Amino acid sequence: MAPAKPLDEFGLIARYFRPLTGGREGVFNLSDDAAVLDVPTGRRLVITTDALVAGVHFFTEDAPDLIARKMLRVNLSDLAAMAAVPLGYVMACAFPKSLNEQWLAGFAAGLARDQAEYAITLLGGDTVATPGPLTLSVTAFGTVEPGRELRRSGARAGDLIAVSGTIGDSALGLARLQSKIPGFVGDEALIERYLLPQPRVALALQLIGLATAAMDISDGLVADLAHICEASNLGAVIEAQKLPLSNPARNVLAAHPEQLLTVLTGGEDFELLFTIPAERKAELARLPVTVIGRMEDGQGTNVIGADGRAIDTHQGGYRHF
Repeated sequence: MAPAKPLDEFGLIARYFRPLTGGREGVFNLSDDAAVLDVPTGRRLVITTDALVAGVHFFTEDAPDLIARKMLRVNLSDLAAMAAVPLGYVMACAFPKSLNEQWLAGFAAGLARDQAEYAITLLGGDTVATPGPLTLSVTAFGTVEPGRELRRSGARAGDLIAVSGTIGDSALGLARLQSKIPGFVGDEALIERYLLPQPRVALALQLIGLATAAMDISDGLVADLAHICEASNLGAVIEAQKLPLSNPARNVLAAHPEQLLTVLTGGEDFELLFTIPAERKAELARLPVTVIGRMEDGQGTNVIGADGRAIDTHQGGYRHF
């Protein structure tokens, strides 16, 4: 029996990506040059794009389903930062020719799993071959009521600063994978946070009408808070002892206190960072969030340690360039 011929671009799309459209109207089974979307009446379209590159955002040897899910989730986190309801996504994939069909099947399965979880479908995209590293890009679409989107620029002096979930897990998980810190009890959970973000889509919808400014934490808590400060023309103070930490993260800090800088400045938490009026603090009691500081007149982000002294974080925060 002759060996099966390798799939060309169109065969790859038909086998692995066409099923991800779910037969959605306007996508035309990926057989046309573009999709046609209906935006619900009374809603505005929210658009975001993120690119992921092997060796920068994930390890080449990571499981393909986890790579796919991380690719999708970092974009869903951007939609959550704007309090948008996910609508769908397009993706552009530059696949090395060394990837086999087993890898592609795992990649598509990861997308299918998260599509079901977040009630979205693939709308289109492009696939190309590359001699370089695996490179993935997603443009995600969501919708929001006019004037209800969350922005970075609405914070006011005196507002409280809050975050969802726990901070620093992903950065500590990456440090563990890179052997920069030794193993600790529960460090598998830290690694999982790095491999598989948890976009706070549902929580974001509960912040509409409450948060004055918001964004997701991708480049590190301090660096991303600086973006809110710049957009809102304010300064900020964080109290380090108020940071919400997971038990594994506490285990790391107990043995290596210097890793607090990693918690404060390490990227890819993909938690929500937002501000609210101080008089509305009681409304946070029903939400899985923690108040960590306040906005104030001035400029810059200051972090105060448990001893009352300022912590130097100027070298922290991820930058591509």
